[in-house]
Amino acid sequence: MAAQHVKPNFSQPQVAELVKRLFRLTPSEIRSLPSYADQNFYVAAVEGGEFVFKIMNSEDSKEPKLIEMQTYAMSFLQQNGFPAQTALPTTSGQLMSLEEMDCGYGCQKYLVRLLTYLPGETISKVPLTPQLLYETGKTAARMDQILQRMEHPHLGVLQRENFAWSLSYFPVLEKYIYALDGDPRQEVVNSIMHQFKNSVVPKRSDFRKCINHGDFNDLNILVQPDDSNSYRISGILDFGDMNSGYYIHELAITIMYMMTEHPNPIEVGGPILAGWESVLPLNEAEKDCLYLLVLCRFCQSLVLARYSVTLHPENEEYLMITSKRGVKILQQLWELGKAQVEKVWFESAAQFSDRK
Repeated sequence: MAAQHVKPNFSQPQVAELVKRLFRLTPSEIRSLPSYADQNFYVAAVEGGEFVFKIMNSEDSKEPKLIEMQTYAMSFLQQNGFPAQTALPTTSGQLMSLEEMDCGYGCQKYLVRLLTYLPGETISKVPLTPQLLYETGKTAARMDQILQRMEHPHLGVLQRENFAWSLSYFPVLEKYIYALDGDPRQEVVNSIMHQFKNSVVPKRSDFRKCINHGDFNDLNILVQPDDSNSYRISGILDFGDMNSGYYIHELAITIMYMMTEHPNPIEVGGPILAGWESVLPLNEAEKDCLYLLVLCRFCQSLVLARYSVTLHPENEEYLMITSKRGVKILQQLWELGKAQVEKVWFESAAQFSDRK
């Protein structure tokens, strides 16, 4: 199968037919929602209710146990008071269905689910105040604590060995670095890779293990206005990158993505760190590796986006959204250096916590 045909390309009539057949619902409105490798549709039903119809890409559709685990994690969080989506059962009582469909590349199989629709707008669309960043850090830590309590027969699938988006397997990125050939930043990525192997890997035995959401980014966090002219987190989306990792990975990923949405990225780390540590104070090894792990996530975003563009040139604009801003921030963080960035983050986190 050609790699570029992994992403589904369902038409609205195809979606309408599936929603009717699988869930006995009649769509009154269907519209496309943005996505990276899957396909998402907003669906309003004549019978009432708003939903997201999610079609997994054909590669991930070959791993039903992984999708089942992600679906379970969402409902586990929801049962524990977290604003996560849940899947609706089909008429036969299943939470997902494997459907064979021709999207223009011949017949392929795609796992489909109908998820609850969460209200709100993405955090990328509102001002990232220090208080909202604090809440984001706190939410990320609490989410991972709850995920760590999960019990499920398929938990092992979350190991996801050599998964390119897992910070545990950061060196897998070496396979894709050629996508930066001719880009002066290739040297920076290689230096960060070298530092990861020498500085992070030896300290990993002191990191605390957990299950990571793995993609706590500015498009996967929904917010709604609260009573005090600010915003509260009203939804957490997209568990497709969930993996067994470490608490410090989730924190690094959260800081990295919030930096891409902030007019002064360096200021983001302090409030997020303060929020995180209000739930889970870092140990010395975790503190020491935070700066480099944030840089590692910027590298993943840059290299994998460039690699994806070689497969999907038609989708370049969407694929490069985070990466374009990220390139500048990566350069800035790299030039400032570990000591300077840590000083800003940890001093600002301490000040923020004192005010609480």
